[in-house]
Amino acid sequence: MNNYLDTTIDVYRQAALKPDIGLCCTTTPMNAFPGLEIPTIMKEMNYGCGSIVSARDLINNPTILYVGVGGGMELLQFSYFSRSKGGVVGVDIVDEMLESCLNNIVEAEKLNPWFKKEFIDLRKGSALHLPVLDNTIDVAGQNCLFNIFKEDDLKQALTEIYRVLKPGGRLVMSDPVCNQPINDVLRNDERLRALCLTGSLPLAEYIKSITDIGFGTVEVRARRPYRILSPGQYATDELIYIESVEVCAIKDSLPADGPCVFTGKAAIYYGDKEYFDDENGHVLIPNQPLAICDKTALNLAALNRSDIFISGSTWFYDGGGCC
Repeated sequence: MNNYLDTTIDVYRQAALKPDIGLCCTTTPMNAFPGLEIPTIMKEMNYGCGSIVSARDLINNPTILYVGVGGGMELLQFSYFSRSKGGVVGVDIVDEMLESCLNNIVEAEKLNPWFKKEFIDLRKGSALHLPVLDNTIDVAGQNCLFNIFKEDDLKQALTEIYRVLKPGGRLVMSDPVCNQPINDVLRNDERLRALCLTGSLPLAEYIKSITDIGFGTVEVRARRPYRILSPGQYATDELIYIESVEVCAIKDSLPADGPCVFTGKAAIYYGDKEYFDDENGHVLIPNQPLAICDKTALNLAALNRSDIFISGSTWFYDGGGCC
């Protein structure tokens, strides 16, 4: 295994043996659902950087895969929507993390009458070689894991996720991103990379790494402040600002003109006609915002019309609209 991944395994082995509350923290409240009680130990071992459990992804009792189990909090939350034996598969390469997660799942069973530990199928395995059959997963998730990987390993991890997803399946994930240059000293610091700090990619590169695998649609659902790397504390001459991003990638057909990437843009038609039809699948009703992907925004802007307004990216997309 690559040396930097050995360091990562060691970091999370220690985090499994002794919960490290400050190791990696989400900047969003933990999802709360009626009748769901999360054990304190799971909250203390919440090593993610965002929120990836959304009810709109989890309809019809889906089969779910979660990579990098942590304390089991996301596994429990996913189980809320998939209450069947083995409905949620959790994969981790760290033996100690799998053991701690199993113990936490037992505690969760005591707190939640609806929950059975057999809802969750824990498996030893790597994100680079998932112990999961092809085309068997409806929703796959990872939280603050893929940013640790270097380029070739990131490609392999995304390829593995794509392999196990059913057609139309979804990859929901959260990772740190950074649009500033990060110097080689920081990039090559194996511990800082393991701590989800210096492996951060610029958002455009992060999205391209996803669409290059073949995902036809990517939704940017949130973009939030995450961390600061400051001179004096880290090997940098300038303040480096890191954000966390939450995205959903859908395994649908890749359009001939490229993927649909939603970053929260909208088009508003304010002309005097009953509607505007671009004859490419997009109908605009007067003064009714239509969510559009970035590709459609460019195409509409190229028309140079004085009666169509196109908003900037809000970095929040909540469904609907074009494509």
